[in-house]
Amino acid sequence: MKRHTSIIVLAALPLVSLAQTLRDPVSTGPRGATELAPLSSRSTPNPAAATATPTAAGQGTAAGTGVTAPLPPNPLTAAQPVMFGSQIFTGRFGAVPFAGFNPNYQIAIGDQVTVRMWGGFNFDATQPVDAQGNIFIPNVGPIRVLGVRNQELNELVESQVKRVFRANVGVYASLAAAQPVKVYVTGFVRAPGLYGGLSSDSVLYYLDQAGGIDPDRGSYLEVDLLRGGQVRAKFNLYRFLLDGQIDHVQLQDGDTIVAYPRKHTVQVGGEVLNPYVFEFAEPRVAASQVLEMARPKPGATHMSIVRKIGAERRSEYHPLADAGRVHIENGDEINVTSDKYPGTILVRIEGAHLGERTLVLPYGSRLRDALERLKPAPQANVAAVQLFRKSVAARQKEMLDASLRSLETYALTARSATSEEAALRTREAEQILKFIDRARNVQPRGQVILAQREEAPNTLLEDGDVIRVPESSNLVLVSGEVLFPNAIVYSPGSKPDDYVARAGGYNQGADQSRLIVLRQDGVVVPADQATTLQPGDEIMVLPKIETKNVEITRGITQILYQIAVSAKVLLGL
Repeated sequence: MKRHTSIIVLAALPLVSLAQTLRDPVSTGPRGATELAPLSSRSTPNPAAATATPTAAGQGTAAGTGVTAPLPPNPLTAAQPVMFGSQIFTGRFGAVPFAGFNPNYQIAIGDQVTVRMWGGFNFDATQPVDAQGNIFIPNVGPIRVLGVRNQELNELVESQVKRVFRANVGVYASLAAAQPVKVYVTGFVRAPGLYGGLSSDSVLYYLDQAGGIDPDRGSYLEVDLLRGGQVRAKFNLYRFLLDGQIDHVQLQDGDTIVAYPRKHTVQVGGEVLNPYVFEFAEPRVAASQVLEMARPKPGATHMSIVRKIGAERRSEYHPLADAGRVHIENGDEINVTSDKYPGTILVRIEGAHLGERTLVLPYGSRLRDALERLKPAPQANVAAVQLFRKSVAARQKEMLDASLRSLETYALTARSATSEEAALRTREAEQILKFIDRARNVQPRGQVILAQREEAPNTLLEDGDVIRVPESSNLVLVSGEVLFPNAIVYSPGSKPDDYVARAGGYNQGADQSRLIVLRQDGVVVPADQATTLQPGDEIMVLPKIETKNVEITRGITQILYQIAVSAKVLLGL
């Protein structure tokens, strides 16, 4: 039945209307709905959408079209300042025509109206609005619908039919599709031209078809719709972007949409949610008006202003509270900052401590202030308290990375006298590069060595410091290049070699001359200078470095020491 109805509709259309329908196909939808064929069959596709690539990061698909369009640039990561408003035109408006019931739409010539009658007289067809503004119903005659509002269409047709069929006939009339139109888009858009669509489509649809407002030259505040050379409507795209407000105007064939040149701009960056270049109608506006669009972050406190007056650059600095009294001029650059000073700091206590784990201390507090609030457990070793700091860990990581870069340079630039030596150097370089890759993943702990006990309590604390209270121990840990790394019970009077012997002795990769002792408080002592060991010490046996290049040997040895001390980790080639 549905197929039969379609044949009747096409037969009823004039030849001109039929040709127009084939060029701009429309499909019958529910009451007052307007639907267009996919973008691929439209007469003028969006240039941006035509070159779109498959969906990937930074891209999206326009709903209901299958057309892929790129996402707008992120102003936080873009190489150049992004114009506020340019994010509207990425092909999504041009890919999705307006479809929906518009009660205020006025019937125009060329629109198609579906009329259904049942009961004493049956009739089902879609009738075009002819050049005189009428639709024709058999046994009823012409009914004038030109200019009738969409929501009044059914009532009007029913009243006219009832004049002929007073009883036993039901009537239902609805707008099947709006009139296809051609609209000029010109001015400061990327691709001025003549674009096709429906009379119910939004101005945004046609602007997007033309590539959108030129972000370098066009205005988002002044877009006019001209009809017969007269201004029919004016549009401010910022109202739509910020408040979702835009006037819906019924378009006609030959209408012209004009985008005017850009007005006055201000660039905003820093601690704001919208770091864009904003356009304003006036050459001088209050800073509060600019910040209302830029939306400062909660922690923002001040703004710096760079003014460009001829060849001169002037800078100003104001608190955000004075934004209402500060005026911004065309071309100014605003950078919103967060100027805060610490009033308190947070210090974490870990280990053998029975009190609160996180302390809130005044800025400028010292280690003794935190130790006064310490509640040590019975097994705590307060004399070996440890302090870890993020800034120290970051500095240790920087020094380690610098040493690794130097070692990498030596390994890759070593010269060889013969081809056999060159092959040996290549294999050696591969091993060194693997060692460097593993060493780069090491994260230093950032321990501050509190060796001078009389001065240690005066150490200034920083926000995020971690104080660790180790437990008393009667063990000595032996690690590194030994046969059986283990924890051994402390024996007074025993030397480092005695503990190594109890751990099975040195293995083949050990450098017996390079033993270090790490104490609980972070102090590092070479084994030959550690006359006495203490409970809780750790003996680390470093690996032997076998290479003919003196610089590489020295570099690897230095890195091994850095890693052992800063991270308590031993790496080998």
